[in-house]
Amino acid sequence: MKFFQWIYTIYSGLLFIALMLVFGLFILIPLLISQRGDKISFFFIRLWGGIWAALSGIRFEVYGKELIDRSKPYIYIFNHRSFIDAPVIPMVIPQEVRVIGKKELSKIPIFGTITGRLAVWVDRSNAESRRISLQKLIKHLNQGISVVVAPEGTRNDTQATLLPFQKGAFRLSVETGIPILPMAVIGADKIMKRGSILLTPGTVSVYFSEPVLPPNPSETAVGDYSEKCRNRLEAMILTHE
Repeated sequence: MKFFQWIYTIYSGLLFIALMLVFGLFILIPLLISQRGDKISFFFIRLWGGIWAALSGIRFEVYGKELIDRSKPYIYIFNHRSFIDAPVIPMVIPQEVRVIGKKELSKIPIFGTITGRLAVWVDRSNAESRRISLQKLIKHLNQGISVVVAPEGTRNDTQATLLPFQKGAFRLSVETGIPILPMAVIGADKIMKRGSILLTPGTVSVYFSEPVLPPNPSETAVGDYSEKCRNRLEAMILTHE
């Protein structure tokens, strides 16, 4: 069984890289020409992800998309349990978004160059890097562009439903007035299990919540808001797992 899983994983990985090379310039060039070229770029990102998923035997099921007003920006938060979460995001969110990601990913050849125009890289161990990334996210939100944040800060490799939330996304929401929109990603950790690089075909289900409006600024607003959103996301996960 492991032998065939290794064959499948190698096939899927090579397919991912081959499609990245095919579509890379079509993703990158529109962003180099114009900041609003992201509509064209996301078309090719979704084409890349869709072909890869279809040929790898990975399906996406999306629920609650009608709760999203495409004309408004949101701060999407999600539960991060697998590396498969990354290609899920552009496939299921019906908007062009910017994603906050670990600075280490920017160093991956070709991939880092292509995704760098649509990602805000952050070194979470560096306070100045976090401050700069926050300013970039504010700029995107003020331009009407939604952002995606994993509030756990890292991949959850534990048995807990969610890791403790970092406060950055919720502080950003309170400061800008942009609502948080929780999305529960179910099944990604079965396609790529915790602690393993091996892949298995399967289905990823994504459930969107109604947006959670930020409270008025106060000393306790960010902490209370974070807890409210965490409870909402945790309930979504437990309901649909």
